Amino acid sequence: MEAVENLLGIPAVDILSVLAGGVALLVMVAFYLTALAKNPMKGRIKDLDSRRDALKAGLVTSKKRASTVKKVDRVSMLRSIANKFKLLQDEQTKKISVSLQQAGYRSTEAIVIYQVARLALPVVMGLIGVILFYGMGAMPDYKTMHPLFAGGMVLLGYKMPDIYVSNSKNKRTELIRKGLPDALDLLVVCAEAGLTLDSALGRVAKELMRAYPELADEFSLTTIELGFLPNRRDALLNLSARVDLPALRGVVTTLVQSERYGTPLATSLRVLSAEFRNERMMVAEEKAARLPALLTVPLILFILPTLFVVLLGPAACQVSDNFIDKN
Repeated sequence: MEAVENLLGIPAVDILSVLAGGVALLVMVAFYLTALAKNPMKGRIKDLDSRRDALKAGLVTSKKRASTVKKVDRVSMLRSIANKFKLLQDEQTKKISVSLQQAGYRSTEAIVIYQVARLALPVVMGLIGVILFYGMGAMPDYKTMHPLFAGGMVLLGYKMPDIYVSNSKNKRTELIRKGLPDALDLLVVCAEAGLTLDSALGRVAKELMRAYPELADEFSLTTIELGFLPNRRDALLNLSARVDLPALRGVVTTLVQSERYGTPLATSLRVLSAEFRNERMMVAEEKAARLPALLTVPLILFILPTLFVVLLGPAACQVSDNFIDKN
């Protein structure tokens, strides 16, 4: 009874109260996300405009630019902390910046927030571990393991930014992969209609704005860079660098060759579109083929016991009644 009342050194009433509050919060968040239809392109237009302004600032030398009012840095304090600890001066920062771009965080503030989070979260998690294990006396039966648990929380705090960025990157890459065949079909139609590459990418981005906002965002940014960068090849290579997807790199290679050698763009894109669509179908068939094996464990754990109770329950009750009557 004491083990039930004091779970891990914390009263069971407190644990149940925290769990009930968490469940209520999750229900409210679910209703909020379901009731409000968010615009998938909200905030993306502002990012594209800032990228356009950055390209203009690098290419256009005008005296009017010098008189432009400087924007207030929203993360000036975080940037000062990062500069104080020299978090933005190592070679690892470049790799982190590429990973953040592939996850969809292209602003200059993202790398600062990421580095400061890697510095602060281990300290915060370590303090939580000290308060939990030594202040509140959680898990009193494992006192010898408390330093190990606290060290694990510190390591978790250090790895949390990497895990978050990696998950965001994988989700975004998967969404772009799903929309790439449809985008190539639209590019083929635009190319056969006589549109240039800039106009075709812009038109496809406009059409895919609702269905695949991540891919539309990348195409819109590529359209802007094609119009401002002196070398069009750099704009296409930037597209492949921002998205860690082999299929998209193949598309970029085809576009670069078409720009350089003047090869027919529509024919190459049609072949690539067919290949990617077949690949997507093969992935779906592979997932469908794995379903029987994945459903075996839920079938054994949840369905078969219930079936046995329904089928054998009446017979077991009858047999027990017969034994009771005989006795």
